[in-house]
Amino acid sequence: MTIKKAKEILKHQFGYDSFRMNQEAAIECLLHKKDAVVLMPTGGGKSLCYQIPALMFDGLTLVVSPLIALMKDQVDALQSNGIVAAYLNSTQTNREQVEVFQKVRRGEVKLLYVAPERLMQSGERFIDFLDGLDISLFAIDEAHCISSWGHDFRPEYRQLSKLKQYFPDVPLIALTATADKLVRQDIIKYLNLQNYELLISSFNRPNIYYTVKPKRSSYGQLLDFLEERKSESGIIYCLSRAATENLALDLRDEGFNALPYHAGLTKGERDKNQSLFINDDVKIIVATIAFGMGIDKSNVRFVVHMDLPKNIESYYQETGRAGRDGLESDALLFFSWGDVNKLKGFAEIENNQQQSEIMLKKLNQMGEYGDLKHCRRKYLLDYFDEELNEDCGHCDNCDTDFEKIDGTIIAQKALSAVARTGQKFGLTYLVDFIRGSKSQKIWDTHKNLKTYGIGSDISKDEWLAYFRDLVTQGFLKQVEEKYTTIALTEKSLGVLKGNTPVELFKVTVKEKKSTLVSEVSHPYEKDLFERLRTLRAKFAKAENVPPYIIFSDVTLVECSTYLPLTERHFLKMSGVGDVKMEKYGKDFLAEIIEFCEENNYETRMTLKEPTRRKRKRKNNGESSHSISLKMFKEGKTVKEIAKERNLAIGTIESHLVKFIPTGDIQIEDLVELEKIEVIKDAIFEMNPENGLSPIKEYLGEEFSYGEIKAVIAEMI
Repeated sequence: MTIKKAKEILKHQFGYDSFRMNQEAAIECLLHKKDAVVLMPTGGGKSLCYQIPALMFDGLTLVVSPLIALMKDQVDALQSNGIVAAYLNSTQTNREQVEVFQKVRRGEVKLLYVAPERLMQSGERFIDFLDGLDISLFAIDEAHCISSWGHDFRPEYRQLSKLKQYFPDVPLIALTATADKLVRQDIIKYLNLQNYELLISSFNRPNIYYTVKPKRSSYGQLLDFLEERKSESGIIYCLSRAATENLALDLRDEGFNALPYHAGLTKGERDKNQSLFINDDVKIIVATIAFGMGIDKSNVRFVVHMDLPKNIESYYQETGRAGRDGLESDALLFFSWGDVNKLKGFAEIENNQQQSEIMLKKLNQMGEYGDLKHCRRKYLLDYFDEELNEDCGHCDNCDTDFEKIDGTIIAQKALSAVARTGQKFGLTYLVDFIRGSKSQKIWDTHKNLKTYGIGSDISKDEWLAYFRDLVTQGFLKQVEEKYTTIALTEKSLGVLKGNTPVELFKVTVKEKKSTLVSEVSHPYEKDLFERLRTLRAKFAKAENVPPYIIFSDVTLVECSTYLPLTERHFLKMSGVGDVKMEKYGKDFLAEIIEFCEENNYETRMTLKEPTRRKRKRKNNGESSHSISLKMFKEGKTVKEIAKERNLAIGTIESHLVKFIPTGDIQIEDLVELEKIEVIKDAIFEMNPENGLSPIKEYLGEEFSYGEIKAVIAEMI
């Protein structure tokens, strides 16, 4: 058994051209009958580390997974690639379980997924059952559950230590996306690993954009965030069951397709809501932080935390459910130090001072993350002992200038407000007081104080930031009693007397960078993407599996970018293996070919070829759009430019349309006069927000997409 064979399976069975991160090292380790502990970020492809060896070994691979939904997802995905896999869990009837046992005995199953408690169920009967089989490999998923220092400790995982006692010669692979040094030591210790390799991949998820916003008015901020993402799938985490129910209801009232998911729902309700979400019938799931979703949905585009997670591990794992397919995704956290104080009671472990201190330290580190003034990704990676040499450029702090200013007068006003109101009030009250709020909650006696309204020239958000900065620097402190109040410190007096200068951060937001981090680096045809997504949904419904099991969004984006028109080209798309080519290739190719014929597009596979990417264009730094404009100004037609530049006619039209708003090109240069008004009428009739296809269909064959785009550009 060689790694060459593993690469053939990777391509023909799973549709990928090369291994990622430490996949190859993990597979080589197992092929040499050594154990492996694999730390790989969510979406990094951990499952391939044991699925490919499972197909190379003669016997059965047993996969221990704590999450029922994840088992089903994995089995569905394997079966869609022509691999015989099965699972055993509490959702099955006795008859269904007996059928699985029979298939396993007959050697018809390559991978069997079981829950950890199943191994020691009814004494050691299941172990005895395994002893009569040809077991080639054990895979322990979510291995961090074995550690009481982890964020998701499950006592039943400790029973897995017996695997090495009963099957000392069978290689074992333990996999997790979240484990600090203490947890890694526990995984090795409690699984009785001796001859093993520790393989740690980068924890960096470059496609996720991390943002933290103040928790004040979080619901309004959430609505603004969701308004820009109405067609996208996302998960919103809340601290309590009641909060998930209420938020899901409020979002539905606002017109968003949202459902709750928490342990208080019946199993039927949870299964139904989860099924609707993974099948893209519901866009948003609102879930409790403490309750694991256990899903492998690859096209989650955003994760929002309305409340603070208890530790960095939980936050990293939950945000990691976004963008598993590698496409741009967002992680938004609403933060307040009040949440940190609220969670302190939950972090304390009764009769265990040592563990309580660790949990409180983890909670405070989560608070530090929320209050950071530097690169968030750097902080996350440092937590997992990984160094990032420079700022990531892809988080809110990297897109914000933190300028230091002389804040002595601002500090004196803030400290004076705290002193004059008796050091008995919280942050929000103090900010409203110092800004001169007319709210009835401001005490009448306070409205007569000289400090009342002294900071009306500074916005509420700025004052909140300044107060937090003063707390961080020790000029103020938070006092925890029935509720959090702000009080003076020993350092306050020097500021109030004018003896101590104070520097504060002045926050000004830069223009957000647009960084494309996925492998697809060319614009894709969104109309085609939607058509392929509709086709994918039909197959998914017919086969009763989630759409991403058929093809991921990455596959559809690549198809919509490179426009493959032959089977050979379609096989070059990410995630298209031999089995999926056989099952779905004909239909998807037909859709792509029809789209290209409608729009006069040719294939763009040359963009995907390495030789094409390496070729240097002698364009003196000019953009592709400018080159097309220059050639058009020289008197060449759109068709002539397309032929000369080896680009599609539609691409050249799109280039030129961009110069209508600038005045470099007139609408009449691209569209005949008599057509312009007809197209305008069609645009008003059909609404371009629904896409260009309905407008094109309404106008007929005499009108091109380029002409429609030109008129829209002129109207804008």
